[in-house]
Amino acid sequence: MLTALLLVIVSFAQEKGKSVALFDGKSLAGWRTYQHKPADSWFVKDGLLSNKGNKDPQTKHADLISEKEYSNFELSFDWKIAPQANSGVMYLVTEEFPSAYLSGPEYQLIDDKGYPSKLEDWQKAGANYAMDVPSTDATKPAGEWNHSVIIVNKAHVEHWLNGKKVVSYELWTEEWQQHKKEGKWKDAKGYATAKKGHIALQDHGGEAWFKNIMIKEL
Repeated sequence: MLTALLLVIVSFAQEKGKSVALFDGKSLAGWRTYQHKPADSWFVKDGLLSNKGNKDPQTKHADLISEKEYSNFELSFDWKIAPQANSGVMYLVTEEFPSAYLSGPEYQLIDDKGYPSKLEDWQKAGANYAMDVPSTDATKPAGEWNHSVIIVNKAHVEHWLNGKKVVSYELWTEEWQQHKKEGKWKDAKGYATAKKGHIALQDHGGEAWFKNIMIKEL
């Protein structure tokens, strides 16, 4: 009996440290819209998880979230966006707010060079949107593939872009709380308070494509 229990524990530990695909390259299995909102903006084609963007005014938009929730993890993914496009990947997302970005931090995806409006540093690709600016510009031009990694290990968070660590911060510290009070999220009481939540792909502005979405629970 004890031997069987140990085998179960070892098997669980091995599974927890294993990278698994969040996107199967064929369907939206394992994903759904935020708050089950109606949307037809997400589709799978040629092995890519794609967003139609905002060209067609008849398209119904909603963020896409993982069905499963995660607390400590390493998320990796490849992404590209159309010229002038803006998107993001959010994490620790919960669903009690009107929009996903009001609950979870956002890894910004944007066309830094071609975006039609002037960008603040905290709006640029790789940033912890409206909180932490990327330490260096590691982006590739719109239309080219980028590789990103998000690590959440208890309160420690890292954003990686094309092999470079561009953001590192600690959640829920006094410094973090002060930073939150001074910026865009000062009135968003639920922002980044959850210690477990969904992964969310933002349906925001312009076409975006994702592939090789993998997660490893830590």
